[in-house]
Amino acid sequence: MTRVRLGALAGVVGFLAFVEFTSGFLQGYYTPMLSDIARHLDVPDADVNWLEGSQLMLSALVVPVLAKLGDMVGHKRILLWSTGITAVATLALPFAGTFPLFLAAWTLQGVYVVWLPLEIALIWSRTTGRDGRSLLTARAAGILVAALEAGAISGALIGGQLIDTFPIFGVLVVPGVLVVLCFFVIAFGVAESPVKLGGKLDFTGLMLITFALLAFTGGLSLLRMQGVGSPIAWGVVALGLLLIVPFARWELRHPDPLIDVRLFRSPALAPVFVTAALFGMSVLGAQAPLSTFIRTDPTTAGYGLGIGGFLTSLVIGMYLIAMVIGALVYPLIARLSTPRNALAAAALLVAIGYFLFLPFHTTYAHMIINMMIAGLGSGALVAALPAAAASGAPDHLTGVATGLTNSTKTVGGAIASAIFGIALMHGVAGATGADAGGTAGSFTGYVIVWCVCGGSALAAAIALRFVVPQRAFQDRVFTEVDGTVTR
Repeated sequence: MTRVRLGALAGVVGFLAFVEFTSGFLQGYYTPMLSDIARHLDVPDADVNWLEGSQLMLSALVVPVLAKLGDMVGHKRILLWSTGITAVATLALPFAGTFPLFLAAWTLQGVYVVWLPLEIALIWSRTTGRDGRSLLTARAAGILVAALEAGAISGALIGGQLIDTFPIFGVLVVPGVLVVLCFFVIAFGVAESPVKLGGKLDFTGLMLITFALLAFTGGLSLLRMQGVGSPIAWGVVALGLLLIVPFARWELRHPDPLIDVRLFRSPALAPVFVTAALFGMSVLGAQAPLSTFIRTDPTTAGYGLGIGGFLTSLVIGMYLIAMVIGALVYPLIARLSTPRNALAAAALLVAIGYFLFLPFHTTYAHMIINMMIAGLGSGALVAALPAAAASGAPDHLTGVATGLTNSTKTVGGAIASAIFGIALMHGVAGATGADAGGTAGSFTGYVIVWCVCGGSALAAAIALRFVVPQRAFQDRVFTEVDGTVTR
């Protein structure tokens, strides 16, 4: 068994770890205060899912574009641009006094999700010719994800404490300062990728996928507003899905496509994308509902814990600590077994954690135990999937492949967020919360959240264990036959 070490990569991984710390801070900081943000903007709790869903869908759109640009003009350059955009959006949040303005700034802030794919692609480009390239990249990814979760833990704890102490304007200023600092760390501490491919961006493909995603997300928004019985809403959703067809046909004919759709047919990459989409439903879609459930007052809604921002942040912090452990342990488990089995076990842990909410959701201990079990599996998947995509992609498409992993994950999260928003807003007759005229969501909606998260993770575990080939997600082996190199 060969032990791989970061060696010369340690410096760049260290700087990129600070970038991921900042990314995690953004992800954790706002979660304990989502109910406070809803009150600040004078909207019900269910509308918090608009923030989550809109940011996820923008991420699904911009990640493949920025990842492609990273392969073309340099991963550091695009990393810096995306950080600048994130800084502007984050600093705008305190000054957005209405829900539409806050939604616009919050959505634009979602550009930061491209950071990890660009970082993995940058690291992969620096491991050319080194033994154990996949495990080396997975180890670096584990360190980055550990930094991300450390940032998320810090953000959740700091955010939870500040929201209980200071006015919300001052609380919302803090993350913007950190993102500005992150911009200078990238500018002066991270070297550019050694290889830049050049070329031109496929603007026709970009327009086609933009229309498809706008139609799809517009349909999901209509479903939230008009309910699942609206034929117009379902028609717009179907239109968005149908628009994928001309996009795929155009990309297949294009010599340098925005998204090489052939990657979705690759036996090495298709399982990664499917797993990412299913996993995204829980790791991204469930964040807001879990926070608002914990904050809901049981004396008025009939469920929830009714605790403050800081205690909520402790629950989130324990979940994130479990994610750090899962991210760091994954390379060891993958070496002892296989990457496929390690990923299947991680997805199963996520499923178990969310299904445990069905019988156990009434105490603080229930929330911590369930979320830590799910967190162990989530951390492993967050660290492993981008590295698995890089190991299965052609060298000139590593940025695109890792970007698509994030895109499919965010699409899964956006779909789940739409489902959860509908469930929490409408619920069933006789349910507590929103259906009783309050601002809280319906309890039936939260049950749907747990079932969808657990079911999607279980489907991913089954597919990984019984459908994916045994040697999937491992280093590519190339052979030469009659002068032709094949995999």
